[in-house]
Amino acid sequence: MALLTLSDVTVRFGARTALDAVDLEIAEHEIVCVLGPSGSGKSTLLRVVAGLQEPAGGRVALDGSDQSGVPVHRRGVGLMFQDHQLFPQRDVRGNVAFGLRIRGATRGEQDRRVDELLDLVGLPGAGRRAVAELSGGEQQRVALARALAPRPRLLMLDEPLGQLDRGLRDRLVVELRGLFGRLGTTVLAVTHDQGEAFALADRVVVMRDGRIAQTGTPLEVWQRPASAFVARFLGFGNVVDATVSGAVADTVWGKVPVPGGSAQGERTVLVRPAGVRLVAPGEGLPCTVGARTFTGGRVAVLLRPGALTGAPDIEAECGLREAPEEGAEVGVAFAAEEVVVLAAQDRPGVPAAQDRPGMRAADQDPQSVRASDRDRDRDRPGGRAADTAGPSPYLTGHGAPPPAAPDRVRTPGSPPAPGP
Repeated sequence: MALLTLSDVTVRFGARTALDAVDLEIAEHEIVCVLGPSGSGKSTLLRVVAGLQEPAGGRVALDGSDQSGVPVHRRGVGLMFQDHQLFPQRDVRGNVAFGLRIRGATRGEQDRRVDELLDLVGLPGAGRRAVAELSGGEQQRVALARALAPRPRLLMLDEPLGQLDRGLRDRLVVELRGLFGRLGTTVLAVTHDQGEAFALADRVVVMRDGRIAQTGTPLEVWQRPASAFVARFLGFGNVVDATVSGAVADTVWGKVPVPGGSAQGERTVLVRPAGVRLVAPGEGLPCTVGARTFTGGRVAVLLRPGALTGAPDIEAECGLREAPEEGAEVGVAFAAEEVVVLAAQDRPGVPAAQDRPGMRAADQDPQSVRASDRDRDRDRPGGRAADTAGPSPYLTGHGAPPPAAPDRVRTPGSPPAPGP
């Protein structure tokens, strides 16, 4: 049986629908990352599960029990926000033990649990250190230990690594996955960062405009994006409309080979950069090298079709020695094994070819929401939760949440490598 079940959950803020009939199940011990742009409803989903936002319709169940009317502090869930909100007047031990103290644990129980968690997060013996002495990564570890201390049946993370630099984030996300595996923790996390989600999650849920656009393992989502929206959000730029007939797609770039058994008719195709082959001038599609970007072992090359008016640029990747110079004339051919035929669901007025099991089709409007996450801030009580203001929401879900840090939108670059 699923630990968490959302059935037809809808949330509205005035005329705006933040969650639109969302269905989602999370199994016990599963790590699920919700991924999407600002305004997609990610944080609203967390707030609904925690009991901080009342849905306009639908049902939330934990362990099969309907949570309608269940107060926040009785749901047994933990929340950790991007701004870790450690209590500056308390040392590390006092921060980690806070949720235990609220629940009435004895001093001995608190000490044993705090020592256990500090060892697990890599901070043994740090109990007496002041919060101000901690680095960003150490503060993140303390906040995580505090969220885990009361043994929540579901741990929810809202952009937990968003304030850390890239190198530290890459290291910590691997540590987090290992820690959750050892503890058997069930996790629901939200993030903008594709690489972070793919490295952490057992399953990825991509959201768009309050709906689930795709769900699957990181490898499934990476290899088979469900739509042009998902493909572009993952960082792929070579996405064009096409008419597929047999083993060929007719595109603005000309004829593009597609894998055998591909869906036919009016479609959208994705050509991965690895599937763009540079050939001799005079062969294939004539292009000019518009830009080269060194990405660390590879070179990203932007190719401009010469003879095709209005044709979009093509993204390719080459080895360091094979990369042509800017301004060079080259030919371009496409490899069928790196072409993915997508449904035409992102075109206005064209319905999705099918709704895949476990997902809802995204809106057909191709323009993604660019506003910041108003759903995260609207109707949220103001002010930061102080240590003296009662139980804290980011420990076990008590009270009102702290104000959210601004959203950070990742500029799509080279697609991230699939996670484990």
